[in-house]
Amino acid sequence: MIVSWNTTNRCNMYCRHCYRDAGAAKDQELNTDEAKNLIEEIAACGFRIMIFSGGEPLLRDDLLDLVAYARDRGLRPVLGTNGTLINRSKAQELKVAGACAAGISLDSIDPVRHDRFRRYPGGWWQAVEAMDNCRQVGLPFQVHTTVMDWNWKEIELITDVAVSIGAGAHHVFFLVPTGRGQEIENETLRTAEYEMLLERLMEKQVQTPIEIKPTCAPQFMRIARMKGIKTRFSRGCLAGISYCIVSPSGDVQACAYLDRTLGNIRREGFKNIWEQDPVLTELRTEAYKGGCGTCGYRKICGGCRARAAYYHNGDFMAEEPWCAYREQRGGNSDAS
Repeated sequence: MIVSWNTTNRCNMYCRHCYRDAGAAKDQELNTDEAKNLIEEIAACGFRIMIFSGGEPLLRDDLLDLVAYARDRGLRPVLGTNGTLINRSKAQELKVAGACAAGISLDSIDPVRHDRFRRYPGGWWQAVEAMDNCRQVGLPFQVHTTVMDWNWKEIELITDVAVSIGAGAHHVFFLVPTGRGQEIENETLRTAEYEMLLERLMEKQVQTPIEIKPTCAPQFMRIARMKGIKTRFSRGCLAGISYCIVSPSGDVQACAYLDRTLGNIRREGFKNIWEQDPVLTELRTEAYKGGCGTCGYRKICGGCRARAAYYHNGDFMAEEPWCAYREQRGGNSDAS
């Protein structure tokens, strides 16, 4: 089970796709004591991995203390970061505090294109330097890439960069239009390219010594099964089943891209929301509609619930709009 906490909305970048519209701090972000209470509840609910993300988590002054606190409570703390603030000493401090890994964003093999997407001059080189700093101190790291129509043909080349620099994995994020991402919805992949890239990634996995994980593209599980490719994952979409996210101010969502607040930990408490919220209860029924409901791969895929909601007027149980397998089976979608 995995939980992600957006530790702060502050960020030194202004990325075009940011689902939190990060930049300036939000009002009433959780303080240190509230964050520790959250960590206690997360551990009590049986979660194993806690992602400290943002915004940029390294802008939070108490981050090292909170990472250590999570590790002491039996959690596996990891970071989601743009990498620009990870110098050699910070990498060492994170390792000492108990961080188990860092996910560092790299969206192109071309520094210019990466920096343009992240709206941060020099960001590519700083991200690569952060990876080397992590490697030097023995802090495991992985590369995170958001795939768009302008970089989808170079994804395997980014995997090669990840391998060459010592990453343990390459996680490829398929954009769901949320936050600022709605402004670039027309740059996301559609059915044919979506399916084609997933097939390429699964084939690349066979040739590559590190893990390749498509994210927000649960059909990779179906493709892996059809191709006889083994993966350590048991399911595609985890939203509300074994994953949720907490905002900087304590709002809980089933996933980062399913833009529906379930409650706030200050009022209802995290444990109560996780165990009793009606939206999470419905997601756990797996009673999907349309093609997703009749698909033989429903249990291992699940379709992207956030993408379903975006393209079906908020209906998070609707069918996944960009599934090529559904089209092959004669399914229909009203997504354009």
